[in-house]
Amino acid sequence: MLTDSQLKILKPREKAYKVSDALGLYVAVSATGSKSFRFDYRLDGKRETLTIGRYEEGTPSCSQGELLSMDFGRVVSLADARALHDRARRMVQAGLSPSKVKAEKRTQKEKADSFGGWVEQYFKFKSDPKSGDEMLADSTLELRKSIYRRILESQLSKYRLQEIRPLMLAEIFRKAKEERGPGPAVHARELVLLVYRYAIGQGVDVTNPVDSIQRKTIATFKARERNLTRYEIKEFFEALQETATAPTLRLAVKFMLLTGVRKSDFIGATWKEVNWERSVWVIPGVRMKTGREHRVFLSEQALDILTTLKACFPAATHFHPGRYEFDEPISNATLNRTIDAAVKQIKHRRGEDLDEFEGFSVHDLRRTFSTRLNDALFPEALIEACLAHVKKDQVAAAYNHAKLPGPRRALMQGWADMIDVWCKGESAREVVAKTKARIDVAAHDDDGIDL
Repeated sequence: MLTDSQLKILKPREKAYKVSDALGLYVAVSATGSKSFRFDYRLDGKRETLTIGRYEEGTPSCSQGELLSMDFGRVVSLADARALHDRARRMVQAGLSPSKVKAEKRTQKEKADSFGGWVEQYFKFKSDPKSGDEMLADSTLELRKSIYRRILESQLSKYRLQEIRPLMLAEIFRKAKEERGPGPAVHARELVLLVYRYAIGQGVDVTNPVDSIQRKTIATFKARERNLTRYEIKEFFEALQETATAPTLRLAVKFMLLTGVRKSDFIGATWKEVNWERSVWVIPGVRMKTGREHRVFLSEQALDILTTLKACFPAATHFHPGRYEFDEPISNATLNRTIDAAVKQIKHRRGEDLDEFEGFSVHDLRRTFSTRLNDALFPEALIEACLAHVKKDQVAAAYNHAKLPGPRRALMQGWADMIDVWCKGESAREVVAKTKARIDVAAHDDDGIDL
């Protein structure tokens, strides 16, 4: 058997040579003088060689705990080489190839250290409910996965984070903009930026190469102010009835326009928040963006929709449960997908260019609520109160929901009636006039108002 003293004095020769230790373990000395521990074995009739590790003079032996986690291919002492050799022999006896296991582990480690490996970790973290506020909505997560798969994966996945340079990324983004448009290019930049930030947050010592590539060098976008005209509202709801989607989802979309609430307010809504006797839906402050309780005064049309949803989902906790989990609400993307299907139907019916009817989101229904009511010259502060917008000025304070529920009820019913007449293709001028009169009467009838 070899000793440390013998290992130290092994000198290189013109050709590489071997010096045996025991049980198949030997030291290979190259012509340059490097020394490595190796093990030759047969498995399934085939001869294989495992490089256990490299010998360097003065290398200390590991503790028992360190040895258990040590992989083949490291710099090792003679004692550690024998321990790893014993492990390899047991693997061969069990029918496993230690050299193949070593190669697979190396591949896994390289993948984990690569951009592609960090992308996988990033997506896993962002889809885990345990991530709390860091968890992404399903729609956002799927968008980013699509961007990675279509634009970044083939070009960046195998590079280590330290190998990716700003010029390389700038060319990828430029090409993406040229071939796919500014939107996908900007999203590609955003994803690379976030993956690096995630890796750095996990302790990786690397500079984020995207920091030197400003977003505006790829594209700039104007703020989107989409709202539906009275004619678009009619056309949209007609198309919505022809879409291949659940009737309850069609009702949910209309409920969003009737109430002007945020998408998250509806998705998280539970039946215990509804006061049927007073026709009011009370959203608790913990669920509101403002942190304050918000009262949604329900029109007859909105009440009819809630009644239908309750009849369809009598045992559900939420207004509209998810498709597969009855105790959970619909996903963040469900209502937008329903809207997209109706917009697609409109474009198909028109037989015109796709840009003729601009798509929109659930939030644009809230913007439509605000825009159309302001166009009709209803009191701005009253509209803002219905939208749960916090106003600091004194005029808005006069319309606080705790003081003027009557005018808000009148406005919400008038808005629902306006939508009804628009969907018939008629003007809402008469409805607007009657609603303004009802608001004035309701303001005078409210208790506690000093007139």
